[in-house]
Amino acid sequence: MNSTAVWLSLFFTLSFLFSSVLSRSLSKTTVFDVSASTRLAKHALTPNPHSLKPQLQTTNTASTANTYSVSIHSRTSLRKHTHKTYDSLTLARLARDSARVHFLTSKLEFQLSNLTRSDLKPVQTDIQPEDLQSPVTSGISQGSGEYFARLGVGTPVKQYYMVLDTGSDINWIQCQPCVDCYQQSDPIFNPTDSNSYSKLSCSSTQCSALHVSSCSRTGDSCLYQVSYGDGSYTVGSFATETVSFGSSGSVPHVAIGCGHDNEGLFVGAAGLLGLGAGELSLPSQVKATSFSYCLPDRDSASSSTIDFNSAMPADAVTSPLLRNPKIDTFFYVGMTGLSVGGELLSLPPSIFEINESGHGGVIADSGTAVTRLPSQAYTSLRDSFKQGTQQLPASTGFALFDTCYDLSSMTRISVPTVAFHFAGGKTLSLPAKNYLIPVEAGGKYCLAFAPTAGSLTIIGNVQQQGTRVSYDIANSKVGFSAGKC
Repeated sequence: MNSTAVWLSLFFTLSFLFSSVLSRSLSKTTVFDVSASTRLAKHALTPNPHSLKPQLQTTNTASTANTYSVSIHSRTSLRKHTHKTYDSLTLARLARDSARVHFLTSKLEFQLSNLTRSDLKPVQTDIQPEDLQSPVTSGISQGSGEYFARLGVGTPVKQYYMVLDTGSDINWIQCQPCVDCYQQSDPIFNPTDSNSYSKLSCSSTQCSALHVSSCSRTGDSCLYQVSYGDGSYTVGSFATETVSFGSSGSVPHVAIGCGHDNEGLFVGAAGLLGLGAGELSLPSQVKATSFSYCLPDRDSASSSTIDFNSAMPADAVTSPLLRNPKIDTFFYVGMTGLSVGGELLSLPPSIFEINESGHGGVIADSGTAVTRLPSQAYTSLRDSFKQGTQQLPASTGFALFDTCYDLSSMTRISVPTVAFHFAGGKTLSLPAKNYLIPVEAGGKYCLAFAPTAGSLTIIGNVQQQGTRVSYDIANSKVGFSAGKC
């Protein structure tokens, strides 16, 4: 036997032993409180269950001069829905979710398509450039604004609910005068009332950073556009403004879109905060070395915070923070595998890696609800979960879910554990309520994972609920801390 064969044999032997030891150390089952989950689902259907009032949010931890913190609320907290049944509410959420996944995959494919800036043209709208000085266009086929931050804009400061979006870089807000503005919970921002509002010129570095840019007909105002396949957009002026984080501080000269004509966007929110990795994102513009957020349960009245420049919790399960050389928006997570019932799934390591063409990899997304896995990974996870739940009464599928159960007669059950595995042997075990979710108030529950035909893995917000997700940009680490909300 030659030396290469010896080394390969040793490698596979050690890999097998490591997997065997790891599997023995992982819990096989966990308890799921069906009653508590069902009560929360029914509560989401009560009239105006949370009655959220506009508020300032101060940081909930000790703050330094450069640490900023604002509150996070779920969509249900911000805007009263009109659904009379929980299955109707779930279907609406899943429809937004499908639109969101389409947005992310389309955005990825678009940026990997090798188009140049000269290939991109502004969309046609009812607003003429001379009417606005400079329009902002952001193709928002994201579909689901599921979590919102309370942020201050302008001088004197006024508070607005803004969608959190880890899959975008551009910050924007609806602005007066409106050619077409959708309904939002706060008064629409009027730039003439702010002493710190300033339009950007075509020669500015912010304008140059846009994928699509041009100048207005009547001056040197920057026109910009980011568009995606479904024709959604917001048009307005690209400017700088002062952004305030409750009582924890403010940052001047943040580039933000001021939208006067807005279509296909997030009803209820005033605009969007881009939390991506690009240079126009909010973390980049406030020069944050780190940021973290914790998403509250989408059916609850609780709130949490998004923090900038705060330390990662000491007990965080960490993973390498990776970047895709082909696309600058996404932060990627160094995930290596999955386990169900304490057993690692037999999957090729390459299934979660970014390949040479820029495809693949794993991102944690604030706007996607249900975790999407490549088909091979999903099938393996689903089959293993079904094998460990043969004692539970099966039910028919629901929308994109194909693994469902009738738990109407049960209060507490034992289910297989599900865990994410990261580089360096780190493991994040999920609470059962983060992967077995109600789809009807009568007790129908489904496994909250779904397959995708593409190669991008998306960790959804259902799996992130109740966990503080920390991006240590300076040290290229991602951390997951259960209960740090």
